[in-house]
Amino acid sequence: MKTLLTTLAIALLTIGAVNAEDKKTDKKAEVCPVSGEKLGEHGTPYVFMHEGKDVKLCCKACLKDFKKDPDKYLKKTAPAK
Repeated sequence: MKTLLTTLAIALLTIGAVNAEDKKTDKKAEVCPVSGEKLGEHGTPYVFMHEGKDVKLCCKACLKDFKKDPDKYLKKTAPAK
C-alpha cells in the first residue's frame, strides 16, 4: 500500500511539473512579438506564413515592423531552451 501511494504521489508531481512547463510555453505564444500585446485582446490575431512557419501578431499593422527585422521578433517566439 505504501508503494502504491508513493508511486501515485510521484505521478501527480510529475504531471504538475509538465503542466507548469506547458503554461510557460503557452504564455510566450499568447503575446504579439512586435507590440507585446496579448493575442486576441483587441480582436482576432493576424496570422501569416513566414519561412514555412505560422506567425501570430496582434494585428496586421504589426506586420510592417515585423518585416523590417523578422529575426528580432522571431527570437521572441522561439521556445526557451
